Amino acid sequence: MKLSLFAAVFLAAFAGAAHAEEADDIREASKAEAETFNARMYAGAPGNKAYACFVRRYDAEHLARHPKQKVASMKLLISAELDTEDKQLHNSFRLGFRYRHRSGDFDSSGSCHHAVFTKDGSEIRLGCGVDCEGGGIGVALSKDDKSAIVRLARVRVWQNNKPDEDAELSLVAGADDGIFRLDRTDNKECASLVTDRKELAALRPQMICVRRNRGRSS
Repeated sequence: MKLSLFAAVFLAAFAGAAHAEEADDIREASKAEAETFNARMYAGAPGNKAYACFVRRYDAEHLARHPKQKVASMKLLISAELDTEDKQLHNSFRLGFRYRHRSGDFDSSGSCHHAVFTKDGSEIRLGCGVDCEGGGIGVALSKDDKSAIVRLARVRVWQNNKPDEDAELSLVAGADDGIFRLDRTDNKECASLVTDRKELAALRPQMICVRRNRGRSS
């Protein structure tokens, strides 16, 4: 069975993250399946622009149980924007984290390809990559849509948002750094990942909506 172009790109981003025999189990999601996944990701139809924020700060107890884990905290912002030319919804990601035994903030960003089903078809993920062979991440959702499941083999990162080559590093999966479960939270928690003022302004109305909706359900 031949892989679609998007599935092939997904596999390239995660070379070494999965066994070769799993390749034939990856297929591109249909338009309807992708729309359903987007609605889950953004807690509703994304429209022309939408954001979803997921955060995890690992406590001392968790880190004690995972002594080889390098990451102390992580936040992920997934965004969607409708392209006015091709009329397609394009997803992208921004990842921020802090190391357990190193100072400073580290971040990465890139585009996300079409959603694909993996393994036995029970899970759907976004395959997200960093330009110039910078690796990438896979993003799935928990069954209740309250958490994002982030998988990585290697992803290029920068310290303190410095794009110069000297600051360039990579977060490489280890014994306890290949899969991260991040909790869905208010979009304002991911505001630090946004450097563009216009995009930050677009993010703020969604922060207000999230707070209002929470107030209604309480």
